[in-house]
Amino acid sequence: MDVYLNIVQIILGIALIVLVLFEVRSSGLGGVFGGTQTSLVRHRRGAELLLFRLTILTSVLFFIVAVINVVAIG
Repeated sequence: MDVYLNIVQIILGIALIVLVLFEVRSSGLGGVFGGTQTSLVRHRRGAELLLFRLTILTSVLFFIVAVINVVAIG
């Protein structure tokens, strides 16, 4: 069972990295290089909102699998 948990954790980790990279790319690179935005609060809509929610879901699942993996080993 430990092998399956490790495989799931690796897959979730790779998915989380990809989702975060897509989020940064969709928000534009202006903020990365010191660009300014007109407002501090951004509203996500459409595909950006879906990407944001998938990132949160994947990170929560990654955390849960990591905790289960630690408990199962110990």
